[in-house]
Amino acid sequence: MESKSVGIVGAGIVGLAYATAAADRGHRITLFERDRAASSASVRNFGMLWPIGQALTPSYGTALRSLARWRRIATETDLWLNPCGSLHVAHEDDEMEVLQQFHAAAAAGGIDCQLLKSADVLKVSPLANPSGLRGGLWSPTETGVDPRTSVARIASHLSAARGVDIRFDTTVTEASTERLRTADGRMHRFDRIIVCGGSDVESIYPGLLREQGIRRCKLQMLATAPHSVPMGPFLAGGLTLRHYGNFAACPALAAVKRRVAGAHPELDRFGIHVMIAQNQDGQLILGDSHEYDDDISPFDKAEIDDLILRELHRIARLPAWSITERWHGIYGKHPSSAIVRTEPEPGVHVRVATGGAGMTMSFGLAEEDWATWDR
Repeated sequence: MESKSVGIVGAGIVGLAYATAAADRGHRITLFERDRAASSASVRNFGMLWPIGQALTPSYGTALRSLARWRRIATETDLWLNPCGSLHVAHEDDEMEVLQQFHAAAAAGGIDCQLLKSADVLKVSPLANPSGLRGGLWSPTETGVDPRTSVARIASHLSAARGVDIRFDTTVTEASTERLRTADGRMHRFDRIIVCGGSDVESIYPGLLREQGIRRCKLQMLATAPHSVPMGPFLAGGLTLRHYGNFAACPALAAVKRRVAGAHPELDRFGIHVMIAQNQDGQLILGDSHEYDDDISPFDKAEIDDLILRELHRIARLPAWSITERWHGIYGKHPSSAIVRTEPEPGVHVRVATGGAGMTMSFGLAEEDWATWDR
């Protein structure tokens, strides 16, 4: 296979994934990042590698391939990886029915997960709230990473061990066939160009997000002080069933949506579903919400944080609820695609809108593209 020069815009997780897949194939890569380090959506999330949340076909398989690449990276670096698994808990009968229907479909598809009775849920998770608990769904596949450190360490590894030329503090202003222009006026020539700038892609291709049906999505998140006791698996509540594509085919989901919309329309208004992760420092990461397009404000809403905490109290009992950090992130999201793939010019590939699943999906999606390009 002939080595090619590759220019990649964006050193978030999507850009790093495409750079990793290119380096695996022996290509020569220059990676441009406008900031001193990636500081947008890739470092502002739960740190969950979450295959169980993906549609059973074909996205689940892509997520598993991505997870396998994460594991390889962890053996090559000092990257923290926590194979903790996940637990969806049901505190309503309709939520438990969704989990039962999903489990039947997953079992038919060979996906490893187990239905648990409430007593068994409490054995698996020290945080699950026993009050009103109907049961849960356990999956061993989900894995924790620390987004605040892993993105930087992957970039460092690509530079030091894989020969990737990473240029931080370098803004790309133009992308066209075989060339990128940076803010200093310099032109850089490449055989292939990949633009992975997230919602910032509009600075290069104005109007592209709207043309592709991509919506800007803002989430709010919180973190507690560190806890010395491991929390066990990621914890997700019944509200999460409304959010992830894997549950969309479950007939009982309609009843969950009707109940939430009727009893708590504020949860739909702010797109709230609740989950808990734990990072390598022991902090519990809590969230989250979803506001779109014109509803996005630079100012975070205390009401949203209060609703997140209210709903978390229903599914979890934490050692302490003191909040030490609050933040938000913004990413691009497509209503049906795991990633938006478009070629605005020959040899220029835009890869954006992983929709909050960038950590989970990017390495698998990048390998799929490079397998096609290098045929």
